[in-house]
Amino acid sequence: MKQTTLCYLDRGDQYLMLHRVKKQNDASHDKWIGVGGKCEADESPDECMLREVFEETGLIVTSWHYRGIVTFISNIWPCEYMHLFTADKWNGRETDCDEGDLQWVDKRELFNLTLWSGDRIFLRLIMNPDQPFFSLKLVYHDDDLISVKLDGKPLAI
Repeated sequence: MKQTTLCYLDRGDQYLMLHRVKKQNDASHDKWIGVGGKCEADESPDECMLREVFEETGLIVTSWHYRGIVTFISNIWPCEYMHLFTADKWNGRETDCDEGDLQWVDKRELFNLTLWSGDRIFLRLIMNPDQPFFSLKLVYHDDDLISVKLDGKPLAI
């Protein structure tokens, strides 16, 4: 089971988004996502998120919230548990990312971007400040989202 993190740096009306355009054979090629990556041995989700945000942005997160866990099931990719975070404070200077182009995106424009179908669901959840911690299960067949459960209950797609 692969363990990953994804963090959305929140600057009021904007999230820092990564347009995945620089890596070959990237499952998320040309998609817009938050920043994050794979957990290393003996690393907690928080430690992984902090390291990945720094490696991909040059920013040191100082305040964050663990928002949910997303289980990805796919017929072509290994099963994955993704730990989902938002961050509202950081230090440092933004740097270039070798995995894609970083851009601050207005939250009102977010859903006009090329996003994974499942990302649209959890982005709506994390945009609600009153949303409690959640467990989201996303089942894909190829690139098509075919099943969703939120906290164990089926959701319409």
